[in-house]
Amino acid sequence: MFYDVPGAMVFVMSTATAPSDQSPPTPPASHASPGSPIADAPTPARRRAVDWRVRFALLSLVWGFSFLLIKVGTTAYAPFQVTFGRLLFGTAVLAVAMTVKRVKPPRGARTWGHLAVAAFFLNALPFSLFAYAELTIPSTLAGICNATSPLWGMALSLVALSEDRPTRRRVAGLGIGFIGVLTVLGAWQGFSGLDVTGTAMALLASLSYPIGWIYVRRTLAGRDESHLSLTGAQLFLAMLQLAVVTPLFTTWPAAFPVVPLLAVVALGALGTGLAVLIQYGIVAEVGPTTGQMVTYFIPVIATAAGVTLLDEALTWNTPAGALIVLAGAALTQSRPRAGAARQP
Repeated sequence: MFYDVPGAMVFVMSTATAPSDQSPPTPPASHASPGSPIADAPTPARRRAVDWRVRFALLSLVWGFSFLLIKVGTTAYAPFQVTFGRLLFGTAVLAVAMTVKRVKPPRGARTWGHLAVAAFFLNALPFSLFAYAELTIPSTLAGICNATSPLWGMALSLVALSEDRPTRRRVAGLGIGFIGVLTVLGAWQGFSGLDVTGTAMALLASLSYPIGWIYVRRTLAGRDESHLSLTGAQLFLAMLQLAVVTPLFTTWPAAFPVVPLLAVVALGALGTGLAVLIQYGIVAEVGPTTGQMVTYFIPVIATAAGVTLLDEALTWNTPAGALIVLAGAALTQSRPRAGAARQP
């Protein structure tokens, strides 16, 4: 499902990677996300006109720049409005794709009910929390917080998924990852200069993804509907949730500045809609294990974009801590080799 970033990975992630981070059968970033209709091995796919490596790089850029786009969008519009616009344009892209491919929406009230819960935890809640967080914290910090999703997923899976047994390596990755978080936040300085509320919102947004992934794994794994059908319905429901909430907590904008508006459009159409379609193709062609690696490029690109384009300050502990976080996240995703797993 979506992970943002955002954060966004989408239903693909929620079913392609294990909940220890962001996918169900085998658990990342941010934020795609963790059961699931996608298998760990790539499925036969027709040859693509554009090499998967090029699409992988494009996906990394799109998701990495999402945090910058959120920051720009919130300069003129309320966070709920940015989130609603993101979901609106993202849903529109998937609706067009479903129409072109003649994909029908899922059937059954129970399925739609489960998708509504998934939409809340994987889209509406984290997208809104990141938007509010970036009112007071740099987009670079938001992008790094997003990379803690695999760590939260690992911790939650130990409690919620009895079949997902921990290994020493994965537990070590969890500990290393949170040391990285403390490094990013400058714990030895007493978190001085850190906006606690904004940072907490970004971390809660990252926590929301694995909660949603685990829910999806328990309720929607193995569905007959296509991933496009389920994700399109999920985004649509998230959009409806924001359509109800936004008017209650915001007022209609007095003006529509072009640059922030374009940022919201790009965030939805590219970072939410098109990115999902690109990831589907990558996972189908090379498998979820390779597809989820995009998670580790997102904070790097988010940091580079924030520093170079938004002139955000960067101290040594931010990139150093980010590298430690990513190293820990990578360890939490490690799996025993097939041969070793069969040994007593």
